[in-house]
Amino acid sequence: MSVDTPRRIVLLRHAKAEWSQDSDHERPLADRGRQEAPLAGRRLAGVGITPDLTLCSTAVRTRETWKLVVSELPQRPRTLYDERIYEASLGELIAVLNETPEEVRDLLLVGHNPGVHALADALAGEADGDILTRMNRSGFPTSALAVLTFDGAWKSVEHGVGRLVDFWAPHA
Repeated sequence: MSVDTPRRIVLLRHAKAEWSQDSDHERPLADRGRQEAPLAGRRLAGVGITPDLTLCSTAVRTRETWKLVVSELPQRPRTLYDERIYEASLGELIAVLNETPEEVRDLLLVGHNPGVHALADALAGEADGDILTRMNRSGFPTSALAVLTFDGAWKSVEHGVGRLVDFWAPHA
């Protein structure tokens, strides 16, 4: 695959989680999260996005979210669970994206705020219509997803490289 191939990055925030006595990393999904996560999967399937690769945080709530999202997709992509995504800063998330194999065209990252929102905002050098305004006004709620496109190599992902083409949230 050429390094100037059009690519998509889908950023998905985990679904609503329970507040519990467990460590933050071990928090499971709340009932609302279990209801809303499949909606994100249906949204992806409905717009024709089936990622080649999914990078998912190792936190319980992100793993549970991904399990519910992927059950709505026409095929299961290769999935890697990466502990670096949990509590990652913007720079750490960009570094993870930069390591994506070049044969991957569509990548989905399942993570947490504030990192996922910061990443979507930082990568969006351009946006269709008022999508960027809507995304930033919403605060990137649980189960929300942003779709960005860019041309180039994964190692060239940096601030402003992408175009925000879709933002969706269950209640937006």
